[in-house]
Amino acid sequence: MQALTNRAKPVDRSPLTFLEKMYVPAIAKGMGITFKHIFKRKATVSFPEQRRQFSPVFRGLHVLNRDEEGRERCTACGLCAVACPAEAITMEAAERKPGEEHLYREEKYAARYEINMLRCIFCGFCEEACPKDAIYMSETFAPSNYQRKGFIYGKPDLLIPDPKQSSK
Repeated sequence: MQALTNRAKPVDRSPLTFLEKMYVPAIAKGMGITFKHIFKRKATVSFPEQRRQFSPVFRGLHVLNRDEEGRERCTACGLCAVACPAEAITMEAAERKPGEEHLYREEKYAARYEINMLRCIFCGFCEEACPKDAIYMSETFAPSNYQRKGFIYGKPDLLIPDPKQSSK
């Protein structure tokens, strides 16, 4: 039977010489590769002192955005949850009550908004699907955690701070 690829290599079954039995050529070849890499540029970044440059298409942690007046942009339309192929986003909508105009832009808002980061594949479809630019992906890595419930980010974890309250 013929192989599908031509990657098969013939194996030499001849007996080993004395030097080959001592593995001297293999050790010399390995040391040559090691010495060749000593003089190359290092790929390591000294993290606290140097910052790694991100790719322009890097997708990090999700962030829920606010408008210029500090109101939440999310109107709980659910397009981000529908667009998510991993079904990592869940939300519950609620109606805005009288007197809450300074908190929410529209009559409807997301009372509960959660992203399960263990399911998220960082595809960015939620960002593209949002008609209000309420969710975007920042240049922040997802932090590590010891428990599964620490990877489910709720609305308080995702919402950026209110610019009016932080300036006071």
